[in-house]
Amino acid sequence: MYYLLVRGKKWEINPKKWEIIMTGLIGEYNRTIDAKGRMSVPSKFVNVLGESFVISKGLDGCLVIYTDDEWEEFSGKLKSLPSTDMASRKLKRFFGAGASRVEIDAHGRILVPAPLIEHAGLKKDVTIVGTADGRAEIWDTDRWNDVSGDTSPEDAAQNLFERGIMI
Repeated sequence: MYYLLVRGKKWEINPKKWEIIMTGLIGEYNRTIDAKGRMSVPSKFVNVLGESFVISKGLDGCLVIYTDDEWEEFSGKLKSLPSTDMASRKLKRFFGAGASRVEIDAHGRILVPAPLIEHAGLKKDVTIVGTADGRAEIWDTDRWNDVSGDTSPEDAAQNLFERGIMI
């Protein structure tokens, strides 16, 4: 297998078919976060994210990991909101102040800033969940176990159908 690194994303090149297949942010990984806020990043994620990436407050009591492209797109949407609108200013502050660029150290770890740890209520055990859309989420494992059981396969199928997604 051959690999091509473009804008921090690792692409697999299949020489037999000459196809480029992106290795995405998918899967569920259990990790621990130490007292200093250090957490190891799944090696499959490092291949996609590169040496640094953005972590931000999430909407459901988690943190969101963004690829550079996803953060650029999201922050562009925030930038387009009118500064004369109070709700827009609050959104910009929530995500702007609640975001941080982190770097992967030589041991494959990142340092999660204390305000983000507090926002997500992260304790020792954390779960990193790929969302298959250029982002991933970091959850306190107990909280993840509570929310991840909310959707049955039947509910997921109905939800996809209602959104016009057929698999």
